[in-house]
Amino acid sequence: MARRSCDLAERERGGKARAWWLYMVRTKTGALYTGITTDVARRFLEHASGGARAARYLRGNAPAAVVFRKRIGPKALAAKVEWRVKRLVRAKKEAIVAAGRLRVDRVTGDVRVAM
Repeated sequence: MARRSCDLAERERGGKARAWWLYMVRTKTGALYTGITTDVARRFLEHASGGARAARYLRGNAPAAVVFRKRIGPKALAAKVEWRVKRLVRAKKEAIVAAGRLRVDRVTGDVRVAM
């Protein structure tokens, strides 16, 4: 039997699928880390604790603050958007943070800095 996604299983239980968020964390050294989660505040605390659930990158680069967050929707789309944002040059990531907006194509996951 094929494995079901968490979103589908949750919908079948009568609940709504949780929305996934793209977020960026600025480290104390000024670097940007990008990730996805269903709960940005919880995930930031996990990163800040430096424990087993923290991203490896952030274990050596202490996170200072969440500088950007955007509700994306389903996990599959959020993963596509994360992959594309992580491949942007630093200047484009900084532009996203400065503008506070990011345009996302809901079908392909393509991203553009919203000016």
